[in-house]
Amino acid sequence: MIRIHRRTALRSALAFGLACAAAGHAQAAETGYPNRPIKLVVPYTAGGSNDVVARVLGQKLSSYWSQPVVVENRPGAGGNLGAAHVARAEPDGYTLLITPNNLLTMNPALYRKTGAGYDPVKDFTPISLVASGPIMLATNAGLPVKSVRELIAYAKANPDKLSYASAGSGTPHHLTAELFKSMTGIQMVHVPYRGAAPAVTDLSAGRVQVMFGIPNSLMPFVKTGQLRALAVSGKREMIGLPTVADSGVPGFDSELWIGLTAPAGTPAPVIQKLNEAIEKAMRDPEVASALDAQGLAPAWSSTGEFAALVRKDSQRWTQLIDELGLSAD
Repeated sequence: MIRIHRRTALRSALAFGLACAAAGHAQAAETGYPNRPIKLVVPYTAGGSNDVVARVLGQKLSSYWSQPVVVENRPGAGGNLGAAHVARAEPDGYTLLITPNNLLTMNPALYRKTGAGYDPVKDFTPISLVASGPIMLATNAGLPVKSVRELIAYAKANPDKLSYASAGSGTPHHLTAELFKSMTGIQMVHVPYRGAAPAVTDLSAGRVQVMFGIPNSLMPFVKTGQLRALAVSGKREMIGLPTVADSGVPGFDSELWIGLTAPAGTPAPVIQKLNEAIEKAMRDPEVASALDAQGLAPAWSSTGEFAALVRKDSQRWTQLIDELGLSAD
């Protein structure tokens, strides 16, 4: 039997780790990453916020490195198909995933029967956040409520008579509404749609009464008087609206965020170069303006901060999903 002293083993492991790191740096230097086109996979159809974020970011990365950055839309299964595709891709930094928060923190728990098709921790390397934004609570203007407190009181006085729209089962819109129901003790019927546009259309027509959605999709109807904006779901007041937490639901917090991830095993020097480029892009006024049109703000984080956010949100949403027995399949 071969025995290795613990200290010797640790020295060997350290030496091996340093050698791997050196190899990674050498690999990045030798290949001059990037030296060919990069693909940003968007797990949804073209035209949505994730797609816009990908194209804005891709344009900047391309200008920095004089290499094409191609956006590829791979929709299906609530984003799972695109995510699974990237999880299986070569970990070389040339196939990356535009990653909205539901992919890593909600879908793995929601797709109980079929499975998400990937492991949110083992299959991806976090790179950075790229955008974040509030979720707005709005009602049809015909509903006799003008505040969050009045909505809660009305819902309690009329159990199961209110219906709320979402952009689909398992989306942040859906989970945010379920969190609101859970924390307030009210009952509302979920009506999922295939995207935000038809949901907002029915909300403005009064076929459903309540929705948590992205501000840029709701505000045009607020301005015409068809919808009434009550609050935003984040930690701070925005667009002239109070937070849900400050409006009678202490501790309520739910925001949209979009990040960028790579297949697990992507060399650390490549991840670092991408992270630095994202930080540069997010300081660009053109990027801020383009994201603002989507109701989003530029965001940047270290890889460690991004990983910590994923762990925190995953634990929170998985607990809610399990407690309520929610499922998207």
